Amino acid sequence: MEMPKLTIGNVTARLPIIQGGMAVRISLSSLAGSVAKAGGIGVIAGSGLEPEELAAEIRRAREIAEGGVVGVNIMVAVKRFAELVHVALEEGIDLVIAGAGFSRDVFQWCKDAGTPMVPIVGSERVAQLSQRFGASAVIVEGVEAGGHLGTDELMLDLLPRIVDAVDLPVIGAGGIVTGADIKTALDAGAAGVQMGSRFAATVESSAAQNFKDLYVGCAPEDIVLIKSPVGLPGRAIRSSLTERLAAGDVPRIERCIVCLKKCGKDFCIMDKLVKAQAGDLEQGLIFAGSAAARIRDIPTVAELMDRLVSEWTVATEGGAA
Repeated sequence: MEMPKLTIGNVTARLPIIQGGMAVRISLSSLAGSVAKAGGIGVIAGSGLEPEELAAEIRRAREIAEGGVVGVNIMVAVKRFAELVHVALEEGIDLVIAGAGFSRDVFQWCKDAGTPMVPIVGSERVAQLSQRFGASAVIVEGVEAGGHLGTDELMLDLLPRIVDAVDLPVIGAGGIVTGADIKTALDAGAAGVQMGSRFAATVESSAAQNFKDLYVGCAPEDIVLIKSPVGLPGRAIRSSLTERLAAGDVPRIERCIVCLKKCGKDFCIMDKLVKAQAGDLEQGLIFAGSAAARIRDIPTVAELMDRLVSEWTVATEGGAA
């Protein structure tokens, strides 16, 4: 028995697995290219990159992918959203994913380029609006997900409602780390899944080694919610920074680069995400989904993809029996 393929617009991946675009600088060409080569959809996180950096990462990912599907994820909230999307489209990216806000314009940009546009949604209303504007699929991200959250509902509660609300492939995201989790999402009506945290703790992830080790060692109580200056709650691993934020001891912004369209100015999230990626776990913000507490190793992408397929097969055949 084979896993179903995932078709979004004019692109098809051999496996129904999208690797989440984790910023800043966690999901770069090494990770995205390796996932695409292994049969999934590899995604470069464009938020926080300079346009020329994004172009270079896309080219490197394509070399690694050997014909696999490579996408880009760019937050609508970043000030250079339009510029980054256009760079990705000019580089011939296979699909564009956007979350942390909603942009009507991006649907037309992608339509003009013949590129599938996939928004991250947290409600039936936004999913239906996305379909009206020309989305090729939607990603339903539940409250279990890492990073910025657009809902307080569980993915498996949202998923069936959104499947009923739109005539598009619906991708389930949040809380998925095993092949059995993938089966659960597909059985609930998803055409595929998006997995972030599980891929953050792989050899090819661009996170620092101590960042990955923190994922492997964390417990459920170590994963907390913070208030992000983006204007959305964020899910992260407990650290000195999250403790300070919870106590109202907000770090001073040393140099504002005006990276967001709207910023609460509570602290500089770009600075804290960059510090975490580089391994400064005292001053950095370590985004992670609730399922990070179930991660216990740091495999290569190829090893992980093989494992996910095997776990899905066992769960599927067991269910059939």
